[in-house]
Amino acid sequence: MAAAQFFKGTMKGEGTVVRKHYERMLKDTEERAKRAVRDQMKEPRNFYGGIMAENGIVQAKYTIYRATSAMGAYCNPDSCLYRDGEIFSMIRDGLVFAGKCQHENGLFDLVSCNFDSAPDTAFILKRIYPYLAYLERNRKTEEEEEIYRLLRGIAQKGARGICIGGFHTPNHRWAIASQLIQYGEYFGDDSLGERAKAYLLEGIDCSEDGEYSEKSSGNYNRINNDAMITIGNVTGDKAYYEYAVRNLRMMLTYIEPDGSIFTGNSTRWDNGMVVFPKNYYSEYLEMGIVMDIPEFLDMANFIFQMVGEKRILAPDQLIVYMNHPEWIDVEHKGIWKQGNFKCLYKSSGIARVRKGGYLYTLMTGKPGFLHFTGESVSVEVRLAGGFFEHRAFQAETLKELPDGRGYLLTQVMHGWYYLPFQEKPESSDWWEMDNNSRKKLAGPDLKLQVKVVDINDGIELQMKVSGVQGAPFRVELAVRGADYVQGEEFQMKSWNGGCMILRSGEGYFGNLDESLRIGPGFAVHRFTAGMAGSQAESGDCFMVYCTDLTEFDRTLRIRLCGSQRL
Repeated sequence: MAAAQFFKGTMKGEGTVVRKHYERMLKDTEERAKRAVRDQMKEPRNFYGGIMAENGIVQAKYTIYRATSAMGAYCNPDSCLYRDGEIFSMIRDGLVFAGKCQHENGLFDLVSCNFDSAPDTAFILKRIYPYLAYLERNRKTEEEEEIYRLLRGIAQKGARGICIGGFHTPNHRWAIASQLIQYGEYFGDDSLGERAKAYLLEGIDCSEDGEYSEKSSGNYNRINNDAMITIGNVTGDKAYYEYAVRNLRMMLTYIEPDGSIFTGNSTRWDNGMVVFPKNYYSEYLEMGIVMDIPEFLDMANFIFQMVGEKRILAPDQLIVYMNHPEWIDVEHKGIWKQGNFKCLYKSSGIARVRKGGYLYTLMTGKPGFLHFTGESVSVEVRLAGGFFEHRAFQAETLKELPDGRGYLLTQVMHGWYYLPFQEKPESSDWWEMDNNSRKKLAGPDLKLQVKVVDINDGIELQMKVSGVQGAPFRVELAVRGADYVQGEEFQMKSWNGGCMILRSGEGYFGNLDESLRIGPGFAVHRFTAGMAGSQAESGDCFMVYCTDLTEFDRTLRIRLCGSQRL
């Protein structure tokens, strides 16, 4: 269970009519459709009908995503592109191209890595289904009939393909299972549903905290949620909704002060990426309505407010409203606003604390064990140094302090040496030897302890390292969003790729809106690069170092304050 304490966020606004969301989605869907026409390949001998991605690759999956998105405009009577001839040709040619790319066994390739890929075919089928369902009820012209026929042909062949395919990652199981169940019902094919049972037999990997195995807040959490909602919709078993609801509640604590999602705990490619939660929109909307959770509808309103403020495209989910027109005129008062909270998700090894204008995150198993974030400036903290094969503190334990005013992170690094084999090995080639079977001589242990204590406007880090003497360690602070650095007697520009050692006193790192006040600094050596295998300096931040030799007991404070720029 999550050891968590939440303080309710406030709601503001006179009320938001969901129709505004629909109208913005429609406008952006029209723009996407026009762009797809421009990006479509027109040369008969060069991927004719395929749509080129930004990386220059033309393949079926991307083409289907773009073509189906355009259907939201082409098939919608409210659209200025309703039954537009040029848009129809783009959709038809795109689907014909995709059909030619589909293997005889029904599977598609993801040409960058996966071939005869059931997971990627499942993602394609997931994309197709709501458009297929819409046309099942609403096709009235020969053109709409042709689009329906092309979609149905791809889907029927693809459903048989994923029935015989395999997978690589945890989320793939639920993508495949959900589509087997969905298309089993659609096509009346019981064998598809039977195959889905083999996947579901493994049990859903959603913790009591609401986290899935890959901890992918920036991408795969929502993929899993979509799968759970689909299975719940088709089977009528609301127990599957509960997995999605649990994760969506957790995700409310993963929103950063700037509205983006914290992705630093992900085990997948989204780790460290700046991702905004717009693609969670339909999940918050549907679960908010179906499960009667007002806070989720607050979040749906927040997402559209964020879309406007960030000037980004609306979620590509217009088809949700086309299949649920009764939702268009839902009126809901309140826009979600994150209040103060603290939570410790033990199974995920992460703590999140929001206080006023800043939020900090603590994690086990990560070199960047602390992230402290304001609206426009942030710092990632590492405690690094070489000790045998170790290169940085990666907490093994994370516990709340008894007084509730912070957290304790600990790790014990174990030193060791190989011993000679007791018998002559079969080969004298080191790489052919079974070195894992060698006995080891235990070396010294290094004990690392970091207390993170809440103080006014920030946190205090109490860092204690003991066990050996003379090891050069350093606190690495990767500051992002600052355009100046200021000390008691200087101010200079901050730049990505730059660095400094904070020898004493405090430094301010900020911009016109806010700054981080960090200190007191300390410096005993200049060995900031570390041994081979250490994390290299990043080019997307300004690095600040404080250095010492073990054993040491140091305190460092990080506080958020207003701009100090002259």
